[in-house]
Amino acid sequence: MIRVSKATVFAAFFLGTFGAANAQQVAKETGADNQPMVEKKAKKKEKITDRSHPDYVRCRSEPIIGSRAKRRRVCMTNREWAGAHQEGNRNARTFVDDMQAGMDNNVGG
Repeated sequence: MIRVSKATVFAAFFLGTFGAANAQQVAKETGADNQPMVEKKAKKKEKITDRSHPDYVRCRSEPIIGSRAKRRRVCMTNREWAGAHQEGNRNARTFVDDMQAGMDNNVGG
């Protein structure tokens, strides 16, 4: 989808009607300029290159269950990966503890 501002359409109309000189004058008066919208946005943050930084983004491919070939790409910061690992370890520990407690209750009863 192409986005065109009203000022650009207005300038194009005058370009066809009155010539290039008038279109430039109309563009100046309406505030339209020829700079792309990307340059108008605020500058982006500097890219983090230190792989051990907590905000460094790491991506990895994970297989999709039920498919032999499909994979999905998961991207998170180091801080988010650490949290995911801690949560997974916590869930595994809880599962093992629950299983062991369940086995003790069945003995002799």
